[in-house]
Amino acid sequence: MPLESSSSMQLSFPSSLPPVPDNFTNSSPPPMSYITSQEMKCILHWFASWSGPQRERFLQDLVAKAVPGKLQPLLEGLEQLSVSGANRPPCIFECQLRLWDQWFRGWAEEERNEFVRQLEVSEPDFVAKFYQAVAATSGKD
Repeated sequence: MPLESSSSMQLSFPSSLPPVPDNFTNSSPPPMSYITSQEMKCILHWFASWSGPQRERFLQDLVAKAVPGKLQPLLEGLEQLSVSGANRPPCIFECQLRLWDQWFRGWAEEERNEFVRQLEVSEPDFVAKFYQAVAATSGKD
């Protein structure tokens, strides 16, 4: 019995495949990881206890992350930096901002957008200021 080459073999699939459920055909993003969702919950919890000046500092950082190619938010962010003495440990807020920055850099774009959406639910006025600040960078280099 001669052997047939694999290129001449034909596979036959059943003619009636089950339909694909609607939730698989949507182009919705994959669910967020548990770790990312916990990171977001931490930041939102911290945000609730931040003072007005701390929230302003966070706003500047968020705008700088939203429009990374713009020089103006970067310069304004640099103005807010303070050189802490070598003998002074960072305050809790500075540690929180460092964790925020580290976590944010690890998130996908959809996750970053989801964070802003969650922040908007609890702090709509703050997010409105964020959108205004982002819009204000338009046309600035």
